[in-house]
Amino acid sequence: MFTKDEFLNKVQADLNTFCDRQTRDFEAISPDLVTVVDFTRSLLQGGKRFRALFCYYAFLSALEGRKPTDDELSGIVGIAAALEMFHAAALVHDDLLDQSDTRRGSPAIHKRFESLHKDKSWAGSAERFGIAGSVLVGDLMLGWSSEIFGSALLASTDKEIESACRDEFSLMRVEVMAGQYLDVLEENAAATRTIAEAVGRAEKVILYKTAKYSIEAPLRIGAAFAGADQVTLGLFTQFGIPLGIAFQLRDDVLGVFGDPSVTGKPAGDDLREGKRTVLIALTKEALAQKSPSMITTFEELLTNRELDSTQIDFLQKVITDSGALAKTERMIIELGDRALETLAAAELDSVGKAGLTALAKKVVDRDS
Repeated sequence: MFTKDEFLNKVQADLNTFCDRQTRDFEAISPDLVTVVDFTRSLLQGGKRFRALFCYYAFLSALEGRKPTDDELSGIVGIAAALEMFHAAALVHDDLLDQSDTRRGSPAIHKRFESLHKDKSWAGSAERFGIAGSVLVGDLMLGWSSEIFGSALLASTDKEIESACRDEFSLMRVEVMAGQYLDVLEENAAATRTIAEAVGRAEKVILYKTAKYSIEAPLRIGAAFAGADQVTLGLFTQFGIPLGIAFQLRDDVLGVFGDPSVTGKPAGDDLREGKRTVLIALTKEALAQKSPSMITTFEELLTNRELDSTQIDFLQKVITDSGALAKTERMIIELGDRALETLAAAELDSVGKAGLTALAKKVVDRDS
């Protein structure tokens, strides 16, 4: 078995090796294509690696007392690398859809292509070139994630395990795209919904865009690779869903109140993007009871998309004064506690279980 750092180093090494191979292949077609891999490689450096770690610790916890083989360890590293490649692809598309200019404190991929166009003084629209480049890079990375995943599964000699892993990976891809569309839909259609609908719709976006994809799916894929049965896989769902919701609720809070120097995103970025999160839905719900006249102003600012710092400060104060922030914080704690109670009661291998416990606490209590 690997320590946490050893495992993450091996995942990064796998991703670097893969990018090296793509660089050689693309350079043989045209030197102009090397930029595509360079941008991909840069996005694959660092990050919190939550998905990789949830996958790894679920794998360890589902081994039922046996030691993993060298082939299995190699396979789980590859599976984790595939999840990280998939996540990076989702970030490329997500930043484009949200018109978010930064990612982890650096320019988003579409902004990098836009800058390349400007630096080279090429003809046409730099913005359109940025959009086109990021769509293509995101699509490439989705394909590459499947390639890495398929290669990793060759380490399994059990066809049933391989099939179970493929099913989990396929379901993850479908569900996150469904959640992404629902997220975009709410950003545009929320003003036409009733306030009573807002919380439920925001919770559904959380479930499919984040909770299942970020935590439940990596858990189930890792456990499936260890040969877990349906009962054990169900246990990881019971643990992963509330934790995944808490994970996104924490993101929602950071998207409004996070420190840019820590989050790598501008202050109040979710407000500028008009995100229809549970935090926002709870705010509107509270305003409907305490200050109905404020709802129109609140809604108009959310749809502005060009908020200045004064308007951001105003929205932050409204959210705080409404009680929505405090309520969201309570929800995060309650969901995290529920997930940890489920995990504590589960009969799982101790090393993996300990890793999952520490990771769950980190997911709930973080500032980026």
